[in-house]
This record gives sequence, C-alpha cells and structure tokens, in this order.
Amino acid sequence: MAAPPQLRALLLAVNTLLRKRRYHAALAVLKGFRNGAVYGAKIRAPHSLVMTFLFRSGSLREKLQAILQATYTHSSNLACFVFTYKGLCALQSHVQGETYQMHSFLAAFIGGWLVFRDNNNINSQINMYLLSRVLFALCRLGVEKGYIPKPKWDPFPLVSATVWGLVLWLFEYHRPTLQPSLQSSMTYLYEDSNVWHDISDFLIYNKSPPSK
Repeated sequence: MAAPPQLRALLLAVNTLLRKRRYHAALAVLKGFRNGAVYGAKIRAPHSLVMTFLFRSGSLREKLQAILQATYTHSSNLACFVFTYKGLCALQSHVQGETYQMHSFLAAFIGGWLVFRDNNNINSQINMYLLSRVLFALCRLGVEKGYIPKPKWDPFPLVSATVWGLVLWLFEYHRPTLQPSLQSSMTYLYEDSNVWHDISDFLIYNKSPPSK
C-alpha cells in the first residue's frame, strides 16, 4: 500500500534537511543522543535481567521494575553524555575553527561531571568498566610514545595473577570495599560452594529449595 502524498512529502523534506551540510554538526549531536540511548539499553537490559534474576530477591513485579529502572538510567545517562560531549566539541570547533586533543578531554570531563557525578550502582559500574580499559590503554600509549620501556616479555600473565590475587584478598578480608554486584558474584562462587546438605543442593540447586 502506497504512503499518502502528505507523508511522502514530509519524508522528502526531512531527508533533504538531513543531507544539508550546514546542519551536519547539530544533527550529529542529535544522532549521538539517539545512539547513546539505544546502546545503553542494549548493554544494560540483558545484564540487569541476568543479575536481577540470579541475585535479587523480591516479587516478579519488583524484579521487572528494577530491570526497567536500571535500563532507563544507563540509557538516559549515556544519551545525555554523548549529547553533551558532541555538543561541546562542535561548539569548540565552531568558535576556534579547529580542534585540539585537549578539547576532547575537556568536553568529556564536563560531560562526565554533569552526567555521571552521582555515586550510584549504574554509574559506578560504568566508571569501573572504563577505568580498567583506560589504564590498559595508557600503558600501551606510554610504551608507544617511549615513556615506558617496551617489555621484553609478555606482562599479561603477571597482570592477571596480580588482579586475581588482589580481588580475592579484598573479598576475604576487606569485602565492603568491593562493588555490591561483585560481592554477590564472589559469594556465589567461593562461599556458597562450601555449603550443601544432599545431592539436590550439591549438584542441582545452589541452596536447598524452601520446604512446603
């Protein structure tokens, strides 16, 4: 079935507008907002679904509300950050006529302060995810620029051993310092595996189902 003439005319006008170079920077900011919202939802929804049903207690309604809230928070925060970052970069480029590396840092710094400043579970997880990758990238950059001597052997096994040694030490002796979802995961792996009563909660269930 063909679209009505009015709709075809509207789509033509919109597509013509989207192709105009003079509006490219502003439209890129809007599409960045769209992509941030979609990507945040894609990342958070499955993660929240799994973690909620694995470790969270409560009714089905409460669990679904928690999943939707976490997904909304992640999606909206990422959308707002991308919008802010791209908007500030476009503004700096428009004012100064060219861009510098410091512009990217400053735009992201301001966006991070405005959007991710609240110390909640979602922001903590996002920041920790980025922190680990930033540290790896800075080490690689240091080697690339000659600030750090290039290792003569692969340091990854030592890094892995150190990370796992530290996280288990923190879990065993300084548990409150770890992020709550990590505590839950490690409790499941290292403590719940110490307790069982029969074959049902040894092999089938983590814990014995409540008796009726």
